[in-house]
Amino acid sequence: MKNALNWFEIPVHDIERAVACYEALLGAKLKREVFGGMPYSVFPYEPPGVSGALVQDPKRPAGGGTLVYLNADGQLDAILSRVTATGATMLLPKTPIGPDGFIAIVVDTEGNRVGLNSST
Repeated sequence: MKNALNWFEIPVHDIERAVACYEALLGAKLKREVFGGMPYSVFPYEPPGVSGALVQDPKRPAGGGTLVYLNADGQLDAILSRVTATGATMLLPKTPIGPDGFIAIVVDTEGNRVGLNSST
């Protein structure tokens, strides 16, 4: 495993208000994108570094905490096959995200939402 963390998302109610807040806090511009029909604003990073984004998605309520994506590269299917046995639950099954591979989201035994990311 190269990096434990691949990506993070901070859910927001108002993307423009949140972007203004973080740009002012960090003194840096966020890159605005639309991904899967949802507005994202990506934090600056230098490849191959890890980054994340503000995301406005009605399925991911703001105030529910940051969503981190753990590196599951090449192991996503195996990890997902163990979800139920660990006491975790599947929130989002393996889902293609285009050239960046696949994601899944689980809820751990403590109620935390955790994303998993794999290129395959």
